[in-house]
Amino acid sequence: MGPILILYYSRNGATRDMAYKIARGAEQASVEVKLRTVPAVSTTCETTESDIPESGDLFVQLSDLEECSGLIMGSPTRFGNMAGPIKYFLDGTSGLWLKGALENKPAAVFTSTSSMHGGQESTLLSMMLPLLHHGMVMVGLPYSEPDLAKTSTGGTPYGASHVSGHDGGLAISDEESRLCIALGKRVAGLALKLDS
Repeated sequence: MGPILILYYSRNGATRDMAYKIARGAEQASVEVKLRTVPAVSTTCETTESDIPESGDLFVQLSDLEECSGLIMGSPTRFGNMAGPIKYFLDGTSGLWLKGALENKPAAVFTSTSSMHGGQESTLLSMMLPLLHHGMVMVGLPYSEPDLAKTSTGGTPYGASHVSGHDGGLAISDEESRLCIALGKRVAGLALKLDS
């Protein structure tokens, strides 16, 4: 079985923090986890990122997607949609789509917003669309997760979410943290079942 790929873009750190909590949940299912990010996109055509980031997780390669047994993808919200760097990367995956490389693999999504009604659900739904085109099996959070019904911060049935505050300084709440862990564990558990 291949690893669970946790692919994210994070500008201020909140989405990255969620990715690590989700990884902890996936590891509880005794599966290998691979954390990857994407480079920022610049409006300056001459500006490029080096192949290896100066710090943090490695940049994702198409082979990471092809080899994974499940994908959990995260992005901060940008006007109710995924951030440009994630979309830019996904736009380059048509070769995998042509081969059906992601078909029948479980996938889930997560996001962070600065405000409670800043587009969490629309961002999660926007990230699902290309994954559905790839033939992935979308995984959400069921209401059997008690934190889903009692959270006053982030958390949706469409995926894990976090409210970071306008200055980005709000820590991930206990409920948000447990929902991140639950999402990772759920995707990993389904990947194990689908792999057997």
